This record gives sequence, structure tokens and C-alpha cells, in this order.
Amino acid sequence: MKQLSRLTLQGIFTLIALELMLFFTPAAAFTDDNIDPDSAITTTTAKSEPLQKNDIDRFTNAITQIKDYYVTSIDDKKLLEDAIRGMLTGLDPHSEYLDEDSYKTLLMTTSGSFGGLGVEVTGEYGVLKVISPIDDTPAAKAGIKSGDYIVSVNGKLVNEMTLNEAVNSMRGKKGSEVLLTVIRKGEKKPLTFKLVRDIIKISSVKSNMLSNGFGYVRISEFQQPTTELMIAAIDTLKKEAGGQLKGLVLDLRNNPGGLLETAVQVSDVFFRQ
Repeated sequence: MKQLSRLTLQGIFTLIALELMLFFTPAAAFTDDNIDPDSAITTTTAKSEPLQKNDIDRFTNAITQIKDYYVTSIDDKKLLEDAIRGMLTGLDPHSEYLDEDSYKTLLMTTSGSFGGLGVEVTGEYGVLKVISPIDDTPAAKAGIKSGDYIVSVNGKLVNEMTLNEAVNSMRGKKGSEVLLTVIRKGEKKPLTFKLVRDIIKISSVKSNMLSNGFGYVRISEFQQPTTELMIAAIDTLKKEAGGQLKGLVLDLRNNPGGLLETAVQVSDVFFRQ
């Protein structure tokens, strides 16, 4: 990776206004072919005790009880995937299990473009909480704000959908309409927004010169190309300042997070100065 040349004058002034939400990525993905049945229960790590047989029995008994007595039949795969999701959800608010479709969506939003509204959301209280509208997208232009709660999409209640179903319902072809019902703190009644989908091209880095020789760089999300875009933006600012860039403001306000590796790379650019 191209390294940022050293800023030689008064240093870099960094504004960090956000605790980063970083996606949980497992160290390895296991399938049935990866697991040795004889070692599945006794495998240990430096930080954990072996799984006890009674814990395994309790888990399988719960699955059996659900399959035998739940009001409708349940697919085994769905039960296991929901169990994995539950384990990850119980760790912290930012760890999440991604199935194949969810992983493809993650790759799409961090490296490409898609038809949609341009809003980062997370599940909370059974609805969608807006983390941040993406700059210059239909959501941002319509006035959707961080902290809003999306309770219905096109008249269908979000709490009747899974998180993926709710998110996918906001995506679609450019030019098609979406009706969102939003609850906002301080507003007595729900707000209604009619938005028109557009092609969301996520530009994660923006920059401009401030007064007195200081540069400004905004990172709206940590995507695959973010580090190189940031380095290029700072190089451009240095040229605009005639090589006399006094300092830099790094703006991460309303940044919803993104790729952990990219966040580390961005930090490394400054730590190596």
C-alpha cells in the first residue's frame, strides 16, 4: 500500500467523534467436513474450558422439544442458523452472524453500488434504527436522521419481517418509490417519507481545504478502497496548500463502521508518521 508522506509542519489534528462499529468476522468458517466428530466436544482454547456433555445434551434437547411441540414444523437448518445468530447477538451489539445472502450484501455495500435509499440501519426493539443516512442519497435528501426508527416499509410493519427482509424491502430498481413510516424522538406522531430509489454509489472519502492551511477529510464509511482514497485526498490537499499543510481534521461523525481491516489500515497511516 502506498504510504502517506510525512507531514512536516505542525502535525495532524484529528477529530474522532465516533466509537467505531466494526463487523464481527469469524476466524474460520466450518462445515461438517471440517469437524472431527471425536474432537468436536473436547477441543479447547487458551481462554475456554471444554464443552460439557450436559451442555450439548441441553442444546439438542431444546431443538427436539421445539421440533416436537412448536405449533408449526420448523426446518432444521433454520433452527441451527437462528441458534448461531442468538449466540452472536448475546456477545455484544456489533457481532452478527452472516449467512451467504447477508455476506453477499455486505460485499456489495462495501465495494460496489446498488439500487436503494442510502441508509445504514441496525435492528433494535424489533424495528430498524437509523445509524446514519449516507451523504447525497435519497434518504439524506428526504431528511432521514440518525436515531430515527423505521417502523414500516410500504405499509408492512418491520416487526413482522426479519432484519434482512426489512433491509431488502428498501432496495430495488432506480426510480421506484418506497414509503417509510418513521418514529423520531421529540415528534408526537409518526412521520411519513416517500422516497424514490436511486443507484447508491458510496463515496467514502470527501475532502477540502479549510482556512489557514488546514485540510479536512471526511470518511463516511470504512470500505475496501477507503484507505487509498484517503491517502490520495491528503496528497491533493498538500498540493493545494503548496506543500505547507499545517494540519488535518479527520471527520468520522455518523460513520457507521464497516470493514475492520480498512479501519486498521486508516489508523496505521497516521500511526506510522
